[in-house]
Amino acid sequence: MNQIRSPMPVVIGASAGGMAALKELLAQLPGDFPDPIFIVNHMAADTTGEALVKVLNECGPLTCIHASDQQVFESGTVYVAPSDQHMLIEEGRILITKGARENRSRPAIDPLFRSAAVAYGNRVVGIILTGYLDDGTSGMMAIKRCGGVCIAQDPQDASYPDMPQSVIANVGVDYCLPVARMGALLSELVRRELPERGPVPEDIVIEAKIAQRVLSDLPSVEALGDQVPFNCPDCGGVLWQMEEGEFLRYRCHTGHAFTSSALLAQQTVKIEETLWVALRMFEERQNLLVTMSQGDSRRSLPSTSQRAKDSQVHIDRIRAMLKSTDKDSPGARFGESV
Repeated sequence: MNQIRSPMPVVIGASAGGMAALKELLAQLPGDFPDPIFIVNHMAADTTGEALVKVLNECGPLTCIHASDQQVFESGTVYVAPSDQHMLIEEGRILITKGARENRSRPAIDPLFRSAAVAYGNRVVGIILTGYLDDGTSGMMAIKRCGGVCIAQDPQDASYPDMPQSVIANVGVDYCLPVARMGALLSELVRRELPERGPVPEDIVIEAKIAQRVLSDLPSVEALGDQVPFNCPDCGGVLWQMEEGEFLRYRCHTGHAFTSSALLAQQTVKIEETLWVALRMFEERQNLLVTMSQGDSRRSLPSTSQRAKDSQVHIDRIRAMLKSTDKDSPGARFGESV
């Protein structure tokens, strides 16, 4: 009796420049491709992602759809994470969650990759394509530790090389090649013979459960790392530092997670937001002081006019800080793209 073939899921992560890279990759695959493909492409929360699904449906013979919660996945179908939600996989089905952002993104690449590693171990093929910063690096580490195959787009072939460069530097990959050669490689990999799966490391299981909102508490994050004197820029909670070699990551107990680069980028954003609030408040204070100084002198404090001038000093300083923001900083250049 023939045994039913277990799926060999292909999980793909992309960000800036991702639409063109994904289109080129999927166009190479045959209509009878035997395994499901799962895609996380960073996108803004207020977009639908319909443009990406439409383009991918038109580029080749495979059917591409938005994934839905509890959906049973099928071979030869491409599933795209919906906007503002994480896509995870268990054995045979898809989970769509509104979990905390990872690396400033939802959907994020790392949760998908970790869930695939937990569910399918050495049967997983992970691919990182073009994009800023380093989302996908930790997830690719999970795939590698569980025996899966790690593929990165050649950085020279990527429109934005940060993400593949990070995977290459921090994880090491089985294959580094241009997108134009990935289709043939995937067709070979799905035919490979595999040994029995090994056990999944406990820390990977914990993080996969956090993404499902099964775990989100102090004991779970304390099992992953050590508390550090930083606060989560998204919720203000305490952060725990996790070390994977020289690759640093941070988690809070509510579920937000950051690589060091993503944490720095989000801190930069929050600092700028704070400066704009401070500027508004100083300008409003100055306007009130000027109004008071122009009123009835008997009701106006003698120092009102001087205090208005002092406020201008602070206003000028804050404006100078805002103007000097490094335009090449991670916070300035990080973005989502469909």
